[in-house]
Amino acid sequence: MAVLPKHIAYAKKRAPGFAKILAAINPSRITSRKALATLPITRKSDLAVLQKALPPLGGLNATPPAKLFISPGPIYDPEGRGSDWWRTARGLFAGGFRGGDVVIDTFAYHFTPAGSMLESGALALGCTVVPAGTGQTEMQVAAIQNLRIGGYMGTPSFLKVIVEKAFEMKADISCLKKAQVGAEYLPPLLRTALNEHGIAVTQMYGSADLGLIAYESLLPDGQVSPGMILDEGLLLEIVRPGTGDPVEQGEVGEVVITSFNKDYPLIRFATGDLSAVLPGVSPCGRTNVRIKGWMGRADQSTKVRAMFVTPGQVSEILRRHREVTKARLVVEGDGGNDRMTLKCEAKERPAGLAEAMVATIRDVTKLRGEVELVAPGSLPNDGKVIEDLRKYG
Repeated sequence: MAVLPKHIAYAKKRAPGFAKILAAINPSRITSRKALATLPITRKSDLAVLQKALPPLGGLNATPPAKLFISPGPIYDPEGRGSDWWRTARGLFAGGFRGGDVVIDTFAYHFTPAGSMLESGALALGCTVVPAGTGQTEMQVAAIQNLRIGGYMGTPSFLKVIVEKAFEMKADISCLKKAQVGAEYLPPLLRTALNEHGIAVTQMYGSADLGLIAYESLLPDGQVSPGMILDEGLLLEIVRPGTGDPVEQGEVGEVVITSFNKDYPLIRFATGDLSAVLPGVSPCGRTNVRIKGWMGRADQSTKVRAMFVTPGQVSEILRRHREVTKARLVVEGDGGNDRMTLKCEAKERPAGLAEAMVATIRDVTKLRGEVELVAPGSLPNDGKVIEDLRKYG
């Protein structure tokens, strides 16, 4: 943690947006995870507002960008100068990619950074890259066959389309031996089907803001090691959705990252994604922290009787009742007859706790809700703070 004070001081000095966000913070005191957890969260959902106020990047960049990418919102994301700026080479290497490989990059190159992210990592490894982008499936198949392309980078669903098109065209793409996929869910059955075609599939988890976050690795026998290994250029926290409060080891929560990127030094950046730390060391031998991978989205806000209820409100209720260690707000009903029940695990149950919490629910949400005290450990470890069981349609 010795690097934290220097990094936070650097962000305050070089990035005017963080100078404002961290104005009251003394960097020399941020020497531990506990101290880091006292800093404000910057959410991905905040970026559009910050960037509009101080274009183009909300003052969160410490150096001028080399490239600017655009996501819906709009949200602008930078790429800096230098080799493997997105740090994807490490994930590609763990997936079996090596210098001299010819690889096809089918991620989009148009406005979004995905194509550039994977290309830069492959080039840093010494691969030859075919910048195919998306679409034109027949041309993709022909390129793989004619150039004897051995590696694929792109979404798993598009790889499936390519394999099916090759079968339809009677094209020989048996040269394709490995694939690094991302940007969408990889169904286990699809991975198995691609393996049966002779393609070893690994996946990365990343974002346009942070680059590579975590990656899978292959074992010597070609099997995929459990979990995803956190990239060494990041510091991970898992927090209760809607808050900046770290959860217990192994509990599902929102992924919050501090990046040590000197161009874009994001501090406690909340991704909006759910995951959990996986205990132990990867069987592949890599020793960094592992996570379970992408497990859904943390923004579980819902509308109850025309009023929005958010994970942050549930957290505020828990702050006022420290006896409660974990809670899940369950919303049920149909035909506009919404019912809220806050299910709570409590280490102590003083008399009148449930009644007091009912009053707090009304005070915080301006809605009526019930409280159900449940046994410790009985609520699922899935990161859900609000569960909407209403039937629609």
